[in-house]
Amino acid sequence: MKLVTSAQMRELDRRTIEEFGTPGEVLMERAGQGVAAAVVRLAELTGRSGYVRCVAGKGNNGGDAFVVARCLHEMGLAVQLILAAERDELKGDALTHFESMLEVGIQPVSPAHAGGLPPDSADADREWVVEGILGTGITGAPHGTADEAIALVNQLGIHRPVIAIDVPSGLNSDTGAAVGAVVQADLTVTMGLPKTGLIAPQAAQAVGNIEVVDIGIPSDYIAALPGNIELTTPADLRHLFPRRPRASHKGTYGHVLLIGGSREFSGAIAMAAMSAVRSGVGRVTVLTPAEIAATVATLVPEAMVHGAVDRVDGSLAAEALTNWPHELDEFDAILIGPGLTRSLDAQRLCHTVVETATVPLVLDADAQPDAENAERLATASAPLVLTPHPGEMARLLGCDTATVQADRLQIACDVAAQMGATVVLKGHGTVVAQPDGKAAINPTGNPGMASGGMGDVLAGLLAGLLAQNMAPGDAARAAAFLHGRAADLAAWQSAQPSLTAGDVTETLALAFRDVSVV
Repeated sequence: MKLVTSAQMRELDRRTIEEFGTPGEVLMERAGQGVAAAVVRLAELTGRSGYVRCVAGKGNNGGDAFVVARCLHEMGLAVQLILAAERDELKGDALTHFESMLEVGIQPVSPAHAGGLPPDSADADREWVVEGILGTGITGAPHGTADEAIALVNQLGIHRPVIAIDVPSGLNSDTGAAVGAVVQADLTVTMGLPKTGLIAPQAAQAVGNIEVVDIGIPSDYIAALPGNIELTTPADLRHLFPRRPRASHKGTYGHVLLIGGSREFSGAIAMAAMSAVRSGVGRVTVLTPAEIAATVATLVPEAMVHGAVDRVDGSLAAEALTNWPHELDEFDAILIGPGLTRSLDAQRLCHTVVETATVPLVLDADAQPDAENAERLATASAPLVLTPHPGEMARLLGCDTATVQADRLQIACDVAAQMGATVVLKGHGTVVAQPDGKAAINPTGNPGMASGGMGDVLAGLLAGLLAQNMAPGDAARAAAFLHGRAADLAAWQSAQPSLTAGDVTETLALAFRDVSVV
């Protein structure tokens, strides 16, 4: 989904209202309904089904909040509307929806009378906060009532999840900068199209996760917008997951080969295999050192595990493929790298696979080259996907990690063009860059993913999607999104600090609901 500036979004709104004929109050209604649906969905997921505090300003962002409050009230939730403005300051569509909110019995309170702030609120662990104070119009620091309202939201947010409407109040929606107070949101539900500032690195802490609500902007208006950089949303992926024919069998959905593992890192190849099994692929074959083959087979009974020639240290030997009774082109996609180690033998094996594979090939973890042997990628005839974290990207480029992190998007795009490969630069806002210059930012995922094994889960999922005949760019975008969404679902159901790679694998089935009909 294309990223837009605030000016572009205002023009889209204007055209939708004046040319397409959709009244502004209808767009506002759709926006508020979308946020209310997100609150209900998360409340059901977490069991946090108590009180919703909506904090509203005087503009259109406040109008969205009035719709949210009314909709949640009509759905049976307890709602408090905190009005950070005087009633006589409301006008236009916001006033219309304010009056509709009053009609269902919601009476606003001032910030001074909100009550129940931490640490004295016994019900804080059951409450939600939804804020619509300023929206996209801000260019300087918030002041006056708006500044006080932002402070109130952040105080409430010490013990309550915060959902921002469109952009966190106080954040510049074009640049992601905040020159004064800014709401610290756990989730930003943005309207129509994602705003450029939401993906800026400096905005990450304030924005949290991002969801986009379709408010009915005509698709031809959107298609005319310039730009090669997009934010991945479920709507972008659903066409990749059509209904499965009733006559399907396991041969219908491809066969993926995973190569990796070692005595020290048997879990890495096992976790990659577990997620590959969850990808929807028909068959999963694992080639791993003979020493750990039984362990991997026990952990992933759905996979076909083969023990290969290994070294004294328990890693794969360079000739691991020599006596194996299969050819690489028998498979529909290949993953090499999880748990492989960077031994000389392992690197020779990688080179052999790169030179001989003709099907889509994922190079992950230890299979990714460093600056000294990056030229080996030029020998590949298969479509390549590289999955570096920032440290691995730095190793590939011969620079430091800080350099990579300072310009993640441009670096990923440059490497994709230079290597002729799809690049998945992992981290917050994972970048999927393609050789043709197109790139997508992934909005899913959370800090709980900062633990071992997460990259293995992503790699196995990606390879499984490739084996189902997805184009590399599509498979990479889908894998990054589903991987992060599964982690988000697992974290909402439990907590970020305890999140494990195994939790993410188990929740993948639920994440697929976002992109699948059944």
